[in-house]
Amino acid sequence: MNVINRAKNMILAPKTEWDIINGEQPDNAKVIAGYVLPLAGLAAVAAFIGYAFIGMDAGFFRVKGINWGIYQAANVLIMGIVGVFISAFVIDALAPSFSSEKNMGRSVQLVAYAYTPAWVGGLLNVLPALAFIGALFGLYGLYLLYLGLPKMKKTPEDKHLSYFIVSLLVMIAVYVVIGMVMSALVMPSMGLSMSKDILQSIQVR
Repeated sequence: MNVINRAKNMILAPKTEWDIINGEQPDNAKVIAGYVLPLAGLAAVAAFIGYAFIGMDAGFFRVKGINWGIYQAANVLIMGIVGVFISAFVIDALAPSFSSEKNMGRSVQLVAYAYTPAWVGGLLNVLPALAFIGALFGLYGLYLLYLGLPKMKKTPEDKHLSYFIVSLLVMIAVYVVIGMVMSALVMPSMGLSMSKDILQSIQVR
């Protein structure tokens, strides 16, 4: 798998690329190690550089420092690996409810490749002030998910929209839960606290 070509084709010619992927044998290890890790890894490096050395103002406090960089990079990597697997697992478990094929390998392909715009857009985290542009580009992944469902999961036309909406909600829920866990467990262990930073910022002002 050529990561650059696959990412480029997923963004520029998704319909054709989904057909190509549909002809490939599902291989979770290959998708994660050969596609998710390189793209999510680059986005994580960009996040580390951006938040560790450049930073950004977020209301009453400034997000900047090595610990912030590590935290943001960890968020990207964990979402890239754990988030893909959990989302794929739930989406696959729901497949029979939408007359779709239950196949974990295809579900991993579906979620992983649909995340492509989010990881490409995540490269803009190298300049945190532009991160919102990358996040907006990540919304293009919704279109990729919509196109990929009938090809990867053999979803019938009359179930396509409903399965897409449920799959989207699953991915959002997984993202939110992982974010909450990271905030509750990882931030304190790294000495990071938004409330503390806000208080310090107010005192300085």
